[in-house]
Amino acid sequence: MDPIHNPYAPGAGNPPPELAGRNEPLEKARVALLRIASGHFGRSLILAGLRGTGKTVLLNRIRQEAERANMITIRVEVPEGRSLPSLLAPGLKSALVKLSRGKAATELIMRSFRALASFVKIMRIKYGDVELGLDVEPESDSLISPDLSDSLSQLFQLVGEAAKEKKTAVVLFIDELQVLDEKQLAALIMALHVAAQDLLPITMMAAGLPQIRAKMGKAKTYAERLFEFPEIGPLDLNAAKQALVIPAKKLDICYTAPALTEILRQTQGYAYFIQEWGKHTWDVAKTSPITEKDAKEATIHAIADLDASFFRVRFDQLTSAQRHYLRAMAELGPNIALSGQIAKQLGKKVTDVGPIRDQLINKGLIYSPAHGETTFTVPLFDSFMKRMM
Repeated sequence: MDPIHNPYAPGAGNPPPELAGRNEPLEKARVALLRIASGHFGRSLILAGLRGTGKTVLLNRIRQEAERANMITIRVEVPEGRSLPSLLAPGLKSALVKLSRGKAATELIMRSFRALASFVKIMRIKYGDVELGLDVEPESDSLISPDLSDSLSQLFQLVGEAAKEKKTAVVLFIDELQVLDEKQLAALIMALHVAAQDLLPITMMAAGLPQIRAKMGKAKTYAERLFEFPEIGPLDLNAAKQALVIPAKKLDICYTAPALTEILRQTQGYAYFIQEWGKHTWDVAKTSPITEKDAKEATIHAIADLDASFFRVRFDQLTSAQRHYLRAMAELGPNIALSGQIAKQLGKKVTDVGPIRDQLINKGLIYSPAHGETTFTVPLFDSFMKRMM
């Protein structure tokens, strides 16, 4: 069929043509943001799940809904090696510029600008990677502290008060939240907690790998009272069918039942893989209905594409020892493995391979659901490791 009209959209955070099975977290986010914007307390959402479940897509949809409700949004993706102040400062500047539009900027907004200038000046000395041009001088008697927790709390307080004055809300949308180190994560949680105690309309919606729940709880014990952590997992059977069938049906294309069974078996309900298989099945098929033969041929192409990009980009970051650790995990299957089982596969002691495990957790390739347990953060990565090694 014509690849130009192929409706499927595999990619990093690309919106799918049919966002199926995610009404519950979307509604929770909508209610929380509207409560916070109107001066009530609402628990923000931290979307937690494996790679390929569609967390980024959901986060972007929530952000778009917030913007439609005239809220001011700050969009951040956390990379390795960047400080939290360097990531937040440009977005906070943009938020203050938007708050200052219309009538002449109030003294509160100007004070927020000066506080941000002080924050940037102090954090540049501390972290070295904070760069931001501002046309205002820092406060000469600024209350901004050299301590990140205190300074961020003071800055959020001022920005929240400015948003309240303008009858709107400022919302941070942060992807890959688990990359932040514990100290900076604790500072962010504390700043949002202080603002929430005063019912100020500044908050955060975020997404991260499953370990983000434990990491936030360790950083601040009250994190679970401030945020909800909905698990974003594979789509159930009905939602997975909708994600695959509805985009094709809108173009008068249908699937046979065996074709659907084959694709759903291969993708296991993971949103990204459904888009990948949908794309290749469409390109392979000559006419409607799409058959099981088309789906099986598409599987060959989909796996080749995943091996060359989605999986390979992660594999190429690994040392030889890390690759052998993951290959040992793969031998034990896709489910949770015990540290002792993995060490036995490698012919080593648990203590000998512990540092490698920690490195892989830090890289976001595996995580520990409980003490001594390990599993992949990337679905189907066990099969990939067997093909590669």
